[in-house]
Amino acid sequence: MKPQPAFWLERPDLAACEIAALVGYSLVVLDMEHGTIGTEAADAIVAHCRAIRLTTYVRVAATDRLLIQQALDYGADGVVLPQIRDVAHATEACAYAKYPPLGTRGVGYSRTMNYGAYDGIDDAFFAVENARTVCHPMIETPGALRDVEAILALDTVDGVFIGPSDLSMTRGRGAFKFTAADQQDFRTVAAAARKANKVLGLPTPGAQAYALAVAEGAHYVTVCDDLTALRLGFAQGLQVAKDKP
Repeated sequence: MKPQPAFWLERPDLAACEIAALVGYSLVVLDMEHGTIGTEAADAIVAHCRAIRLTTYVRVAATDRLLIQQALDYGADGVVLPQIRDVAHATEACAYAKYPPLGTRGVGYSRTMNYGAYDGIDDAFFAVENARTVCHPMIETPGALRDVEAILALDTVDGVFIGPSDLSMTRGRGAFKFTAADQQDFRTVAAAARKANKVLGLPTPGAQAYALAVAEGAHYVTVCDDLTALRLGFAQGLQVAKDKP
């Protein structure tokens, strides 16, 4: 089975989400760590993506309780947590994404509860919300890679996503180039995800990485971002002009 095609959204652009959905993307990851999306914009983008049935994850800026709770209160389908150091860090951070007794997420009467008008808020609601929303810590540090099986064993973790550039840098290999060592890291994480029967998300910067993702059973892959798509589109347009007789 082919992985679900996903893209990064770096800037608050509703049209980019619509266009991506129209051409076949089914999942967007709002990048609030490296992008320029603020909290109010994220709230509007999540509502828009829900309306066009585009699965929406939010990569929060940091593993902060407030940021994780806000992303889920917007109605996002999940959160991606950056810079996880090890299993101890994952245990604390991922708990913020799940309501008690599973985790420590606080209760806020926002979009997910129809802004307080929802009359079905009971224990069953919280169990359903815990199952609906996913938490994917990123494997992008030596400690997280070392502890990947323990991280995936946490009840608050639904899957993992690899941060290839940071993982390559922090493991002393310099800039990410999808070397044999990089590929082995991908396979290590993939094997741990399969063992835990949890979701695997992989970045696929090229055809070789995509083929590995398919072979390793990735559930979703990020294949582009809004800024790269814009650059490639502009370049293609300019090429038409250059090719003109």
